[in-house]
Amino acid sequence: MADNDVSAGLEKVAQAAEGVSTAATGTGKPRTLDFILDVTLQVTVEVGRSRMTIQDLLQLGQGSVVELEKLAGEPLDVYINGKPVARGEAVIVNEKFGVRLTDIISPEDRVEGLS
Repeated sequence: MADNDVSAGLEKVAQAAEGVSTAATGTGKPRTLDFILDVTLQVTVEVGRSRMTIQDLLQLGQGSVVELEKLAGEPLDVYINGKPVARGEAVIVNEKFGVRLTDIISPEDRVEGLS
């Protein structure tokens, strides 16, 4: 179901890119999103958060456990450039951790989150 949302979103982006006016470029060539494809964005996946005093922080050592506010099995939050954009679940791919996106945050919800 989330894959369908992502696919639908990608189709809308492609349609918008095709529909951009050629007059805006002044060259007669259609303008697409190709010019921004190499822009680097910071992607952050948050497993959870915790607050502690400096004293507690200084007592941490190898093997210490930091309790997080999230419960086991809760979705991970995905941020792009510090802004929440999706939620997902942890997966392992080729012995590396990854995130399978399960929910894309709507633009309306993102705007509400800024307040």
